Amino acid sequence: MLTLVIFIILVALVFDFINGFHDSANSIATVVSTRVLKPRQAVIWAAFFNLVAAFLFDVHIAKTVGKGLIHMELIDEFVILGGLLGAIVWNLITWYYGIPSSSSHALVGGYAGAAVAKAGFGSIIYGGWTNTLIFIAVAPLMGMVMSFVLMSAMMWIFHKRSSSKINSVFRKLQLVSAAAYSLGHGTNDAQKTMGIITTLLVTSGYLKTFEVPTWVILSSHAAIASRLSWDRFTPAISRSSPSP
Repeated sequence: MLTLVIFIILVALVFDFINGFHDSANSIATVVSTRVLKPRQAVIWAAFFNLVAAFLFDVHIAKTVGKGLIHMELIDEFVILGGLLGAIVWNLITWYYGIPSSSSHALVGGYAGAAVAKAGFGSIIYGGWTNTLIFIAVAPLMGMVMSFVLMSAMMWIFHKRSSSKINSVFRKLQLVSAAAYSLGHGTNDAQKTMGIITTLLVTSGYLKTFEVPTWVILSSHAAIASRLSWDRFTPAISRSSPSP
């Protein structure tokens, strides 16, 4: 049993690692395309803030994924393993073909599909999926509207300013935006893996209550941040798939 649990934890961290290079272009596309940073510098910049996120935020998302979507008492280690493997395979396929795809949705979808295969649709907590499904549709529209509003506001505010001065300031601000994006990505995506690993520890009897251990938090963030050692993937921005 312990060997199986350790193996599944490693698979979960592999998913996190793949999630890192799958989504890395999102964090660095602007700073690389405008030559604010070189690709290798941009990857290190993004990886650092993905890792820092481990020390700044609570684990609300991990709790939602772990115990708010599927009835834990109806699943076992093989359900979790099946969900992880499905998400990994899908991430690799979409990364290879450059298909825009969400690692997060792949993970929760794989988890739910494996649970249904094991215990039927009764394993799903339908109320827990409401916000998840709503924001799958709302998030892209929200991003588009907010970007339109912000871009329009900046054009109106700065249209009489010197282009050279504005470009100089905005190039530096891109470092802030890239750091903020990486911080949000680390916080959001690492927590999904935390939820899966913690669920595994609870269902296998190694934890009595759903409380995310510190080592799970740190290892999940480290797995995403470690994509910097794979920085040869990230310059090929057109090959990477964006993810919410």
